[in-house]
Amino acid sequence: MKALLLGLVFLLAAVLAIIPAGLGWWADVLAFLRGAAPVIAVFIGLIAVFIGIADIKDRAEAKKEETPEEKT
Repeated sequence: MKALLLGLVFLLAAVLAIIPAGLGWWADVLAFLRGAAPVIAVFIGLIAVFIGIADIKDRAEAKKEETPEEKT
């Protein structure tokens, strides 16, 4: 329950920080998101490549395991 309340307090503080009536940090938030988007895209791309390579290796391994069984 404490974690839920603390989370709500932080959400409220973040919303108040970015709205114009609050601290007005919206421009800074947008600048951060613009700068972080390419970096996040690179990480997502790398993860997708690693998952693809692992999938190809798994399929090759499964194919190797199936071929001896079919020959007998």
